[in-house]
Amino acid sequence: MTKPPHAGSADPPAPLRSIPEASVARLAVYLRKLGELAEEGADTVSSDELAAATGVNPAKLRKDLSYIGSYGIRGVGYEVAALVHQLERTLGLNHRQAVALVGIGNLGHALAGYVGFGGRGFPVTALFDVDPDLVGIHINGILVEHVRAIPEVCAERGVTIGMIATPAQAAQGVCDLFVEAGVRCILNFAPVVLQVPDEVEVRKVDLAVELQILAFHVARKHVAAAEQATAVNGHPVNGAGRLLS
Repeated sequence: MTKPPHAGSADPPAPLRSIPEASVARLAVYLRKLGELAEEGADTVSSDELAAATGVNPAKLRKDLSYIGSYGIRGVGYEVAALVHQLERTLGLNHRQAVALVGIGNLGHALAGYVGFGGRGFPVTALFDVDPDLVGIHINGILVEHVRAIPEVCAERGVTIGMIATPAQAAQGVCDLFVEAGVRCILNFAPVVLQVPDEVEVRKVDLAVELQILAFHVARKHVAAAEQATAVNGHPVNGAGRLLS
């Protein structure tokens, strides 16, 4: 079991280990749920409880946590505070992350106004656009600046993550400005594939693609329902699986 840090002790960075990307995504989900458990006053949680609360198989959860060196204690489970600390170190949340957002349209404005980013360790510290009606206004106390100021402002404020919510045709230019500013992690909402140097990590969020994936699952459910309604030994069945006369 991982041990929580001692008060006043130095917190060394988590060792670099090869963790599958799918596991990293699940670690973030575990951390969110553990945060909720901590707020409720829970001291320990079993792997079965945490797995059920996050919708994963208990064996998969234990495998994921083994990547960060946390194995729990049989009959006790995991100490919530210790596991939160270990996950935060692994996910890099024990270091300050500053976020810059470019594109204050409908989506960008919603992202800029979302207070949950700061609460989870990702404060939005810079906003950019090219629209003269937007440049110069404040959103949540942050001045919207022109995109040409990205290199200077991002370097000055130590921005580590850039979010792009611009139209497709503007995204690559914005990405290039982020790279020029030294930003090495980019979250891209624009419907375009960005070209970046090898050292730059890009995560793409395409809402249309996500909806298409959901549509696929809806279609599969319809097919499954239709198959269920087909003959059983040559007799049609109803939705409850009973033979129809």
